[in-house]
Amino acid sequence: MRVWTRRRLLTSAATAVSAAGLAVTTALPARAAAGGTPSGDTDIADTLRALPGLRVIEERQDTVPGYRHFVLGLRQPVDHTDPAAGTFEQRLTLLHTGADRPMVLTTTGYHAVVSPWRSEPTVLLGANQLQVEHRYFGDSRPAGTGYAHLTIRQAADDHHRAVRLLRGLYPGAWISTGSSKGGMASVYHRRFHPHDVDGTVVYSAPNNVDDRENSAYLHSLETVGTATDREAVKAAQRRMLLHRAEMVARYEAWAAANNDTFRIIGSADQAFEIAVLRVLFMFWQRSTPADAAAIPGPDATTDELYTWLDDWAGLSLYADKAAQRYVPYWYQIGTQLGYGDVPTDHLKDLLRHSGGIAARNFVPRDIPMVFDRDAMPDIDRWVRRRGSRLLFVNGTQDPSVAEYFHPGGRDSRVLWVPDGNHRVDIANLSPADRASAEDALHRWAGQEVPARSS
Repeated sequence: MRVWTRRRLLTSAATAVSAAGLAVTTALPARAAAGGTPSGDTDIADTLRALPGLRVIEERQDTVPGYRHFVLGLRQPVDHTDPAAGTFEQRLTLLHTGADRPMVLTTTGYHAVVSPWRSEPTVLLGANQLQVEHRYFGDSRPAGTGYAHLTIRQAADDHHRAVRLLRGLYPGAWISTGSSKGGMASVYHRRFHPHDVDGTVVYSAPNNVDDRENSAYLHSLETVGTATDREAVKAAQRRMLLHRAEMVARYEAWAAANNDTFRIIGSADQAFEIAVLRVLFMFWQRSTPADAAAIPGPDATTDELYTWLDDWAGLSLYADKAAQRYVPYWYQIGTQLGYGDVPTDHLKDLLRHSGGIAARNFVPRDIPMVFDRDAMPDIDRWVRRRGSRLLFVNGTQDPSVAEYFHPGGRDSRVLWVPDGNHRVDIANLSPADRASAEDALHRWAGQEVPARSS
């Protein structure tokens, strides 16, 4: 992924920006006047450049037919409640096909994807697409080393300002979407700004209402797949820990060859143990029935065990180069989002380190973390009581959605992909559910629902 240098953040004196200076106006430049869309002789790039607080970083030449692909920077408040706290530049990407087309608002919940990928709703609606990089990830990082303003409300307000800025240019229907953490962020945006978009499609999004209660996750991992396959994964975990010395030595050698370290988690030994604990969850989250045959058996070599662990748990994720990129994620887990748990009774005689897979192990100790127990129950209540035009698509095999959203508002539903993992789409649903989901999406976008043969 190509990296662009962020605009230098202003000094504290210069960032005492007035509320008026940070306010986003929905009015377009005069030359893009009639009907809120650019005039026929106005280039979309010029229209974007004229929007307040928006910078066109690059127009890329890697787009799909019928689209223009822009990388943008939007000046955002560090704290939406305090303009004096300064600003940062948030990365956006825009796939533009026409101002008269719907707009799909999307996020990964992490770093922006700069390749010209289109979400499923974008493809189904023939829509434009605006991607918002989550604050504190990638190039969208406020100055300083702390994370005090990394909250679900601040991120929702980022999305709100982006919508307000660009709705004048794209006055048609807006649909938001995201998968996993991106889907969670889309729900949180709707909670605080429910009228910003006309509907939301959420894929594989956990809803950890009470971080102290993990029985649903444990039950999921004790019942997923077949009993034979579940026991095969657990047996492989034990063999990895029984061969800990050899496997950790190989892990340390890999880190040394790549100039990597384990300062955040603490040691290669602890990082290895965390990977072994997480592989149970990550295997069932991503696997298909065909993958069960490749679970290392009793005769597997240490090399085969190591390779399988790396394939499913991603050993590089726990060394500092990668772990540093995901500190914001674990900070959110440890302060608001919460996290599931994994069975450990079958390993307890082989474990050496405290904390297991807790978020605190992934965040440097000099960064304070206080958990907000009200944040997720508030989201859950809103979804159950008032969340309208919400479509959740989940896979029945995915342990991530052992606790899932239960929308209770108008025109909302949860649809399940039988035996689906964490990577499900509307296209994977049963024919009847797929038709229902696509019809809702077209209806929310104000498009004619496609005729279907009986």
